[in-house]
Amino acid sequence: MTKFFFILSFLFCFGISTAQDSTIVPEDPPKIATIKYTEKDIQIDSATIEAKHFDKNFKKKYTGPEFIYEYKVPEKNWWDNFKQWLARLFSNLFRFKSAQTSLNFVVILFRIIAILVIITVVYFIAKNISNQEGKWIFGKPDKKTLFYTDAEKNIHLLDFEKLIRESIENNEKRIAIRYYYLWLLKTMAQHNYIEWDIEKTNSDYLYELQQPAHKEEFTYLSYLYNYIWYGEFEIDDIRFSNTENRFKKALKTFGNG
Repeated sequence: MTKFFFILSFLFCFGISTAQDSTIVPEDPPKIATIKYTEKDIQIDSATIEAKHFDKNFKKKYTGPEFIYEYKVPEKNWWDNFKQWLARLFSNLFRFKSAQTSLNFVVILFRIIAILVIITVVYFIAKNISNQEGKWIFGKPDKKTLFYTDAEKNIHLLDFEKLIRESIENNEKRIAIRYYYLWLLKTMAQHNYIEWDIEKTNSDYLYELQQPAHKEEFTYLSYLYNYIWYGEFEIDDIRFSNTENRFKKALKTFGNG
């Protein structure tokens, strides 16, 4: 028992001595010698300094979307409100999964309607032009031209002698030649050389003629007519007189058939 207390006392004393040895004693910091500077020791910066300036339009470089840090929600106009109203209406009808899906459906629907409207307008314009009724697009229609076109539909009801006389008096020689040619077709149909049809061409009528002399005469007169009327060439008095005499001769030939 005495040994036990002896060992315990020895350990206690050893611990106290160790703690005292490990205690750090603060030391005073080393003294630094003071340095004194005089005005002569100050160095003056004599370098030239160039002033910098911003460019006049430097702000434009920072106007892109990457420099916008606060986005403003655009205000909705009446068109946006109308599309949203339709979107809600279709959403209730078709049970779309989300409001965005319904809005996308409305946008696609409007695009389809716009395409159909454009196709319809183009169709009617093309139809009017093909029917020779499209001149309202480019200008006022020529009433005379419309009358000459209608003349072909009423070839058997027209008084060609009167029409030719009036055309010559108005110095409209090209129109007079056109009337001569229609008068010739009327005469040939009345005497059964051809069968008149507004859809037929000169080649069709030429094929119906039987005699070579008639074919040759009609071929030449068709050439004169196409050259003067469709070529839109103005003819002088001499050429008109020669062409008129040739048509009068043909009218007698086919009229006496």
